[in-house]
Amino acid sequence: MSFQLTVLKVLAGQPGGRASVAEVRRAVEILMNSGHDWTDRMKRLAEHAPDLNIFSAKFVARDALGWEITEDGRQFLSALERAVADQREPPRLVIDPSRSEVAAQPVTDGTKSLPPRSRRQKPRRRRRKGGFNRRTA
Repeated sequence: MSFQLTVLKVLAGQPGGRASVAEVRRAVEILMNSGHDWTDRMKRLAEHAPDLNIFSAKFVARDALGWEITEDGRQFLSALERAVADQREPPRLVIDPSRSEVAAQPVTDGTKSLPPRSRRQKPRRRRRKGGFNRRTA
């Protein structure tokens, strides 16, 4: 389903919401191969729309010239993005006058907040001089 959401995002970003099938295919290919950020974002959106079919839901109209996102498609995409954004609201910046510094405080609206992601560093490997298993004569 993240593929179909990518198609919606591509069409929403086009002038007039319309593009030829070749243009959509090219843009989707670039986005799907752009890295984990995009695929993770689309997976989060897809979790909220597991049985999505953009054509049967009439979010995308097809004709001989290409595809066009409908007004229903724009509203659906907007609502979906708001739902995901509400779940993952970023921390607010709060100024602590006693410490004279800015600190990030989690949003406390009664919902659970996700713990911050930690960055693991990969252990570094030692390199041998002269290359791997190289014997000298």
